[in-house]
Amino acid sequence: MDGLRLALSWLTVLPVRGPAEVDRRVAAAAIRWAPVPGLLLGGASAALLYGLVALGVPPLLAALLALAGTALGTRGMHLDGLADTADGLGCYGPPERALAVMRDGGAGPFAVVTLVLVIGLQAGALAQLAVEPDRWPAVLIAAVAGRCAFGWCCRRGVPAARPDGLGALVAGTQPWAVGALGAVALAAVAVTAVPTRPWQGPLGLLLAAALVVALSGHTRRRFGGVTGDVLGAATELAATAVLLTAATA
Repeated sequence: MDGLRLALSWLTVLPVRGPAEVDRRVAAAAIRWAPVPGLLLGGASAALLYGLVALGVPPLLAALLALAGTALGTRGMHLDGLADTADGLGCYGPPERALAVMRDGGAGPFAVVTLVLVIGLQAGALAQLAVEPDRWPAVLIAAVAGRCAFGWCCRRGVPAARPDGLGALVAGTQPWAVGALGAVALAAVAVTAVPTRPWQGPLGLLLAAALVVALSGHTRRRFGGVTGDVLGAATELAATAVLLTAATA
């Protein structure tokens, strides 16, 4: 269970003690267990969203508070990864220059614009889902889909962009089948996202998968491989795609 403990300690603020020693074997297992923290975070987000609306909080405000709760529950690491990836992709120069920009820690214009757009899209989608109580599974599915994206980004054949960091620990650790089987299994559950239109949830997953594949391919060419920031960006893009599709009337 070292992989699960590591996934929970890495990806949430839960007081779970990670394993004493973390090597590529344990890190690879943590990537496969990543959907479990996603399910916990998605459940907490859905409970907060619909609970606030039931108390009379306006849907958009409830959506923003739910997003804030998720950010706190993950230490904001996925949003940080999205911002750093946007800055890295937006700068000029060789891969070394892009990686240096990503490690800088500051938020450039590309990061700010990307965060505003993604958070705005997620908030709008959640606000719409909040007034459709039968679509609550979409919130869970989006959170799980975001963590399933790890499997594709860390597939075999994709190197690490740096010799150190999270990317170096997990790059190339996942068989191609992990991402594919995870997507198929989640698609079977996604039919519950919009009960009146069972095709809509799987369509959102298809869109999410396309975005993750495109992001992984582009960042591999631009940076030379995967980084921890790319994993965060993939999480946010996949979750956004599922939420937007499920919220569409």
